[in-house]
Amino acid sequence: MSEPSFELLPGDPASPVLLHVPHSARTVPEEVRAGLLLDDTALERELDHITDAHTAELALRASELAGMRPWRFVNRLSRLVVDPERFPDEREEMRAVGMGAVYTRTTHREPLRAEDTDQVPLIEKYFEPYARALTEAVSERLAATGRAVVIDVHSYPSRPLPYELHGEGPRPAVCLGTDAFHTPPGLTAAARSAFSPYGKTGLDSPFSGTYVPLAHYGRERRVSALMVEIRRDTYMTEPGGPPGPGLEQLAAALAVLVDAVG
Repeated sequence: MSEPSFELLPGDPASPVLLHVPHSARTVPEEVRAGLLLDDTALERELDHITDAHTAELALRASELAGMRPWRFVNRLSRLVVDPERFPDEREEMRAVGMGAVYTRTTHREPLRAEDTDQVPLIEKYFEPYARALTEAVSERLAATGRAVVIDVHSYPSRPLPYELHGEGPRPAVCLGTDAFHTPPGLTAAARSAFSPYGKTGLDSPFSGTYVPLAHYGRERRVSALMVEIRRDTYMTEPGGPPGPGLEQLAAALAVLVDAVG
């Protein structure tokens, strides 16, 4: 591969904040591409829909603006390789639409991989090393600062796509995904305040929950977490187009959140 599967970008040693960017990349290694059923045109169209475009740039810019630079963990491969945020087993509700840790269906519920694809090699080569490295990164923040704050940076389309299981609800400018165990009220309040100049915020619609490594999930209250889902029409041309001026405004808001919880 020409690029690493993922990258941990160091921040200030005293910062507990980790910006996690799992879905920003479009890279699909050739060996994985061979197992996808889409032709090149259809694959590019699917990448336009499924990629959280420019979120790595957003996290970088926010880290530059923050008073104390946060750490960043960035996926360098497309989520069409594996989706590191899915449960790798039957706990994952998105398996119902063929979008568990290894996708077999597209955003429009069309075939992406053969249904009998052996998913184990993909899980072992891409999913498990990513999970281990992110677990270590969170554990290192805990050891260094006594706590860890995982801010999951995502984007979502202005109109529901067929794969969405809960697409009928509100689609605010910024959706905050929360977890009853890992998202304390103060973190949610800080995010609402930080993003208030950017547009309306909402909770857990159309997407809910947030990512915490399984080693800490439901066990370690010193790990707090929040998912930030930005509606794409507020900062870019959909689908898959260039960013607009909203990206800089959004980076400034994210930097305010980083400073508030750091």
